[in-house]
Amino acid sequence: MKFGIYNLFVYLHVFSAVLSIGPLFVLLPIIRRLRCAELEVESAYLSVIQATIRMVMHAGHVLVFTGVVLLIIGPWPWYSSWILLTWAIMLVSVVFLAKGFTSVLKNFQQAADKKQVLDRLRSTSWMYIGLLLLMLWLMVQKPMLW
Repeated sequence: MKFGIYNLFVYLHVFSAVLSIGPLFVLLPIIRRLRCAELEVESAYLSVIQATIRMVMHAGHVLVFTGVVLLIIGPWPWYSSWILLTWAIMLVSVVFLAKGFTSVLKNFQQAADKKQVLDRLRSTSWMYIGLLLLMLWLMVQKPMLW
């Protein structure tokens, strides 16, 4: 089996997809524990959440870069339906991640009702996981919708 530059970028693309989706599942039990955490433990949980989001963000950058390289050197035209849909969903998810997680974490410290903020963080996590899994499905199945 010949291992070329294309295969290297496919591997990096898949690895970065795993790194951009997997850590989000860590957030769910942390959010649950944060609901009843004492004040001194709260900051540790928030640090883990922020580190997780940072890792997901950087893995997403690698994912986009390797995706662009694969688009340039790969066999699929950029106007394929699955590529266009993936890009559209990705743009929505970038805005969603930037506004969804960041604002929620900033509001947590000042919030009078932390339960409401944690509910929003949990729903934001699930929505972002759903968007990423939809993009993953598009990249794996490559449906030709038009």
